[in-house]
Order: sequence, then C-alpha cells, then structure tokens
Amino acid sequence: RGLTNKHCETSVRNGVGILKFDTPGSKVNALNEEFSYDCKEAFEELRDNPEVKSMVFISGKPDCFIAGADINMLAACETKEEIMKLSAGGQEFMQQMEDCKKPVVAAIAGSCMGGGLEIALACHYRIALDTQKTSLALPEVMLGLLPGSGGTQRLPPLIGLINALPMMLTGAGKNAKQAKKLGLVDLVIKSLGPGVKDPKTLSHDYLESCAVDVARQLADETLKKPKRTKSGVKGLPHNLPLKNKMVRNYVLKKAAGEVLKATHGLYPAPLKIIDSVRGGLENPSTGYARECENFGDLAMTDESRALQSIFFGKQACEKNHYGQPERLPQNMAVLGAGLMGAGIATVSLDKFPKVILKDVSDTALSKGEDMVRNVFQKKVKRKKMSQFDCDKLMSSLQSEVDYSSFKDVDIVIEAVFEDINLKHRIIKEVEAATPDHCIFASNTSALPISDLAKASVRPENFIGMHYFSPVDKMPLLEIITTDQTSRETTAAAVEVGLKQKKTVIVVKDGPGFYTTRVIGALM
Repeated sequence: RGLTNKHCETSVRNGVGILKFDTPGSKVNALNEEFSYDCKEAFEELRDNPEVKSMVFISGKPDCFIAGADINMLAACETKEEIMKLSAGGQEFMQQMEDCKKPVVAAIAGSCMGGGLEIALACHYRIALDTQKTSLALPEVMLGLLPGSGGTQRLPPLIGLINALPMMLTGAGKNAKQAKKLGLVDLVIKSLGPGVKDPKTLSHDYLESCAVDVARQLADETLKKPKRTKSGVKGLPHNLPLKNKMVRNYVLKKAAGEVLKATHGLYPAPLKIIDSVRGGLENPSTGYARECENFGDLAMTDESRALQSIFFGKQACEKNHYGQPERLPQNMAVLGAGLMGAGIATVSLDKFPKVILKDVSDTALSKGEDMVRNVFQKKVKRKKMSQFDCDKLMSSLQSEVDYSSFKDVDIVIEAVFEDINLKHRIIKEVEAATPDHCIFASNTSALPISDLAKASVRPENFIGMHYFSPVDKMPLLEIITTDQTSRETTAAAVEVGLKQKKTVIVVKDGPGFYTTRVIGALM
C-alpha cells in the first residue's frame, strides 16, 4: 500500500502502480480542486516510484469512473481569469499524464463524463467494462461550456473529426462497444455473472485485474501501444478532414451551419467548440491556449449561467426532500395496460422486485406487453441493451386480469380512463385486495386528486402521480398531494419516482396541477 489521501490511494502489484480514486460519502467522483490535487499527488507518487513500470487509473466506484467537473467549482468563479486558471491547470495535469514515460491505462466502468473522459483521453490505453451504466461522453455543451482540459484537442485526432464533432456538439454518450468501434477505447471487457461476490463487484475486480495485466504487458512491450493512425482507403474519412485544409473547412462549415440551424445562434458554446477544434488542427501549438480562452469566455456568458442554474435545479429534484420513507415500496402494480400504464411498467421493471400489469382482459394485456417489449427491442437494436436482458425483463413482468396477486403490493399506480366513477370503483376494489400500508397513486391529468380520494378508506395513503407521454422518454413526474396525504406517503411516492429516474416535483392539488397552469400562462 502506498499513498492515501482523501480521494485517492495507490498500491503496487507486480510492477504496476494502481491509482484508485473514490470520493468518500458520494455516489460519484467529481473533479473539484481538492480531488484534482489528490489525484495529481497520487499520480506523481507512482510516476516517481522506481518500482512502478506502468500505471492503472481506476475508480473505487463500480458505477462511476469520473462524472465530470464539480459545477459548484465553476459557479464559484467570478472572473474569466479564474475560469481560465482552472482550465489551464487541468490541461497541465493531462499533459503530464500523456507525456509520462510509463504506460498509463484507464480502466473505465460506469459514467466517464467531461473531465473524466479527458483524463481517460490523456492515458495511453483505455479499457471499458461492458455494462448498461458505462457511458463515455463530453456533455459540457449542455452547460453552455466546452471540454476545457484538452478534450477539443485530443478527441478529433483519436476518433476523427466527423465522429468527434457530434460527441462534443450534442454531448451524446457512447457505450463500451460503441466507444470501441470509434477507437475511443482499445479493449472492452465483458461483465461477469454472480459468484462468490455479487456480479457488480466481481466485474469491477475483473476489470482491475485485466487492466493490471494490460499495463504489465505494455511495460514489458509484449503488448504494443495501439496505432492511432489509419491508412489506406478505409482511413480516408478519418485522415482527410484532419490533414486536408479544404476538406476540414468544409466539415467545420457544415457543422457550424447545422448548429446555427438548430440553435438560431442563441447558444454560443457549439460555435466556440468548433473554433477550438479548428484552432488545434490548424496550429497544434496554440490549440490548447485557444481552448482555454474559449472556455473562459463561455463560463462568463448568461447562457452558461442559465444552463448551470437548470442543472442545479434538476439536481435538487433528484433528492427526496421528504426524507426516506419508513417503508420503501418494493412490489408495484400498474392498473391499465394502455399507453400510460405500459409506459409506467416499462420504467419500473428493472427498478422493483415485482411489477404487476393489470387490465380487464388478456387482449388488453397482450397489447400492453407488446408496447413494453417494443421499447426494450429498440434499445436492443441501438445496442443499449442485450437481447438476454430484454427477455429477462419481459419475463419478470407479471400480467393479471384480477387482484389475486395484490396481497403483498406496496404501491398501486392507476392509469385507466378519465372517468371518475370508474376510478372510484377501482379504488374500492384495490383497497379491498391490498394491505393497509399500500399506497394508491392516480395518474390522472384532469381530475382533482381530492375528489378521487373521497372513495378511499385510506386517504392518507392516496396521492397523484402524473406521468407524461411517452413515459420512457419524458423525464418529468408531478406528484400531487391532498390535505390528507401523509408525509410518509409523499416520501414513498417521491422515492418511487426517483428510482424510475424521473425529475420529480411535488405540488398541491389544484386545477391543472402545475404544468398545465404554466403552459397556459406561456401560450
């Protein structure tokens, strides 16, 4: 065991230095000044250790490599000069990594975003674990910024200008296999199933073991560093935009045109990204300085400040401000296998041990199941899910035409026709078939929750959960409380929404709830 500080620890195994970063008390690793200092200190300790012949960078969190920069750090800066200092510091550290004589391997599992990907780009070899949570992206544009630690300079030569621009201009992520196809990673490791430990821990340990083996082979040169150049006819789409000025200008002009068409010139970040890329390709010696300058300019814009405010607001909606419920819902039932009901079941299947989809007939259930399956099959087609995982999720969906399986249900979400008499009848049927603690949530978009709750013998357990269509794509969830809804019920409903990866807002019962009133005012 070597150096240990707050965020990092180092160790040496068979001549391979392992730098493991793991921010305590946080689900993610985020680049702030303290994290960056600790990481640099650990890197320099391994770099200067004569016993170390190569290195591995790996997270101690199986679901997160590095999630990007801490936005609070950027928001605290008051001047362009402060922002540029942060950018220059990041660039300097990444350059130290790239210039290191000892091979450095990035072992990536989970989210590898923004500055996290820029760290990986500065490594000499990249390995990614093939899981649903592994995603590599440069999403700074979504905050009105650009990759400020060398991302605009390293990504285009690595994967080609045509592939690099969409990643930076849209912030779209790539899974492990997509990243391998682009040349963004050099090796993909398959995740493991259950064994002595849980699959997630086993897979992460296996990733570390593979990364150490690769690093050792790179050090003793039994494995050569990958060739980053492409040759022949197949290499033309990669090489021409990078090396031919006329082709490069055409590609960059085309990209700028698409940006202006989409943004009407209201977002400066995409154009600054294109400018930084152009600067690096035309004059590599000044490209990093231009990136740093543009990063400082963008961080001071009203657009970036506004987008950061939205980010903080969304973060606030991802926390349960009502506290953890005493009884966290485990088993869920969804009433109605139509568009909304099937959508609610879709976003719940891999989040809860038991999900029941109920309707009045097998025909209606079959249509609902098809809608659920279609969502997953689209993910399979886009390589975001395996066929095995799709089949596994579908097999876990329990379809029923009666209430016989509702004895252990913790929450029922109703998504039937907007008929108050029908809903009142269903409320009574459900409460007769479920335990006393069961929450009843209505997905109504028009009927007052207080009026629906009049049919309930447990009004403290009654709440509104208004999803938006299509449920698997629309992030917002309105939770509507009445004067009788208990805090425990509200906390449990919020927790369900958060598990479904929804942006949750809690509002009082009233005409149009919240969103309809807002839309009406804006129209």
